[in-house]
Amino acid sequence: MERIGIFGGTFNPPHTGHIRAAVRGAEALGLDKVVLIPARQVPGKQMPEGSPTPEQRLEMVRLAAAPYPILEVSDLEVRAQGSSYTWQTLRTLGERYPGAELTLMVGSDRLLSLPEWKQAEEIVKTAAIAVVPRGGKQEKNLLLPGINALEEMGATVTTAETVPCEISSTQLRRLLAFRCASEFLDPAVEDYIRKNSLYHTVSDWNRLPMDRLEQVVIGLLNPNRVRHVLGCRDTAVELAKRWGADTEDAARAGMLHDVTKALDGPLQLTLCRAYGTLLDDFSKKYPKTLHALTGSLVAERIFGENKAVVSAIRHHTTGKADMNTLEAIIYVADYMEPNRDFPGVEELRKLAFSDLQAALKLGLEMTLVHLKNQGSEVSPESRQALEWLKGRGV
Repeated sequence: MERIGIFGGTFNPPHTGHIRAAVRGAEALGLDKVVLIPARQVPGKQMPEGSPTPEQRLEMVRLAAAPYPILEVSDLEVRAQGSSYTWQTLRTLGERYPGAELTLMVGSDRLLSLPEWKQAEEIVKTAAIAVVPRGGKQEKNLLLPGINALEEMGATVTTAETVPCEISSTQLRRLLAFRCASEFLDPAVEDYIRKNSLYHTVSDWNRLPMDRLEQVVIGLLNPNRVRHVLGCRDTAVELAKRWGADTEDAARAGMLHDVTKALDGPLQLTLCRAYGTLLDDFSKKYPKTLHALTGSLVAERIFGENKAVVSAIRHHTTGKADMNTLEAIIYVADYMEPNRDFPGVEELRKLAFSDLQAALKLGLEMTLVHLKNQGSEVSPESRQALEWLKGRGV
């Protein structure tokens, strides 16, 4: 009896994590082959604006799968009109491969919702379920209740032990926009993306007008970060008016200061490697703090910002010795914009408009206390910034 794995998704775009999960999952489960099925439209899931056409995603999956004989690519769902439902796909495949044993391969992130899929009872009758771990921090907590719920429905559930997927398609689209996604893509897929101008790989974002800059940056942020970024931008402009700094530079630095914040620590290091940036020991030890550095690199290389804006972004989390007015403004605005809520923030807001240097010092001191309470190490740049301020009598 032929054993066939079914691996579906939007594949927007297909990356090394998808392919590794399919190939190694097949090995772990003893499958004869895995059929990759790009969806035309996943029910209840909105495709991001500017996504490739279904036909383009299908072609990229074909390119990614080409080196692996165990993988087969189907256009079954791309040819369908409207949303694709898994139960329909499995029924069609059952007819196409009579007598075969079908195994539906799903990521742990989709496991909990599977009992709510349309015709879920038919799905678990038609195919065994194989969970392909993604390697997230909450993996174990997710798997057990999801597996229990499916088994109560009569499903046969196994776990395919594979190398965890190190990136999501959402994160990969960000790396593509930042021109540093090569290590997660098959070269043929990357070439196809560039030739077809997909995922902003050839977009000209140099010195965008503010309304367009806002639109682009919001698309690169996690949704829960948007209010903070807009608040930081607007606060930076008000502080620039108060202290005589360039308001446009303040707005642009505020808008871009967290542009790479959505990248996790390992992906921050990926960007640094791609840009040929050498890191100090502190940054290597605490890669999650790198978004100020990587944000400044992206601001310069992708958005064409001037040196003043780039420097303000670079130092907005740690500060540094001898900070200029714009640098101090972005540091303080990031700390006390209207969406921030913590003990002492109101005092900081008052100081910001009466004594910028004192506000900067207070922000640095509060950061040091917070890090000490967490048992975290303080950046050398923050210590140098405080010494510099104390040396000036602040």
